[in-house]
Amino acid sequence: MELMPILSTLRRHKTAAGLIVLEVALSCAIVCNALHLIHQRLERIQADSGLAEAELVTLRVAGIGAVGNVDEVTSQDLQALRAIPGVRDGSINNQVMYGNSNSFSGVRLQPIRDANSIGFPQYTVDEHGLTTLGLKLVEGRNFRAEEIVLDNAFNGPGENPPRPRQIVLSRALAKRLFPDSSALGKQVYVFGDTPMEVIGVVQTLGNVHPGPRTQRPGDAEGSGQYGMLLPLRNSYRGAYYVMRVDPAQREAALKAAGTALEAIGGKRIVREARTLEEMRSAYYAQDRAMIWLLGGVCVALLLVTAFGIVGLASFWVQQRTRMIGTRRALGATRGQILRYFQLENFLLSTLGIGLGMAAAYGINLALMRSYELPLLPAYYLPVGALTLWALGQLAVLGPARRAAALPPVAALRAA
Repeated sequence: MELMPILSTLRRHKTAAGLIVLEVALSCAIVCNALHLIHQRLERIQADSGLAEAELVTLRVAGIGAVGNVDEVTSQDLQALRAIPGVRDGSINNQVMYGNSNSFSGVRLQPIRDANSIGFPQYTVDEHGLTTLGLKLVEGRNFRAEEIVLDNAFNGPGENPPRPRQIVLSRALAKRLFPDSSALGKQVYVFGDTPMEVIGVVQTLGNVHPGPRTQRPGDAEGSGQYGMLLPLRNSYRGAYYVMRVDPAQREAALKAAGTALEAIGGKRIVREARTLEEMRSAYYAQDRAMIWLLGGVCVALLLVTAFGIVGLASFWVQQRTRMIGTRRALGATRGQILRYFQLENFLLSTLGIGLGMAAAYGINLALMRSYELPLLPAYYLPVGALTLWALGQLAVLGPARRAAALPPVAALRAA
């Protein structure tokens, strides 16, 4: 059996063998965690927001000086925006996904405030909000015009300002609040002790701003889909106009929208006008850069490991020329010489992979504590092991074939 001669040879070359084992172990540990991070980033980038993203454009407007009745101006703005050719609907929201704003509210099943309650993303919309955003109702209905509360009245003076009485939840949030029954018709509390009736449930709502970057410790899996909509209409100050437009007319609609708003308000400017796809692309720019960086690290590590195996195997072939010639002279076939070096590499790779797996989990546990990453899936390790085994066998194949091709007489003379 060839195993004992291989072990004997490796004991005489402990340093070189140890370097290969260390190289394989580091590659296994780092590549497994890097691929895990890449997978997490890809899931984030590809996550469904629930919106008709290809059809949405947004505008932010800033006032220059006093502009009379801001609620009336906002109503005029919305009418003008909805009348633009190619615009299917329009609304005004306190925040949009992939934007810079970030608003949370706590949701409770009892009027008593809970200090440990978790805030969830909340969107304030009017009766056009759901259709503008393209959200799909799976239960219940949309808000009605008479249910919409003006933000200025909500935050205005007086002892009993109006409060929203209805709420629409995402399906994930509805399931979290009412795991054993439908949320439709149930009451929840967002603003003090004012009960709000759940009138609708949308299929998907939210992944970012609010979403994965704002996920709180202790949130359940899928919390990026938690969100709620409130029948509260903001004024143009500090809010986003959102229009749902024929994709072919988005740029034209944005230009027309700026002209229409300037004609109404006079003392206002459009600070920002972008499609939601542009906002999404900008939002995930760092994630894409991280994917390329981690991918480059993985490729570099695997190449370094492969070249290390090739270099060491070539060196060992030169060092063992006499041994190879002797074995060939005693009747060893080319296939046996080839298998000798492949088995040797397999043993070194296996030892390195074993150490690398332990290191991979250690690194993952440290990342979990520091960055709240999920546990490294178990299937990453056998996949990583198979990859490194295959890499090792391919890397050693060239030197092993050269060793097997040495004629016995030439090998003995060279030694």
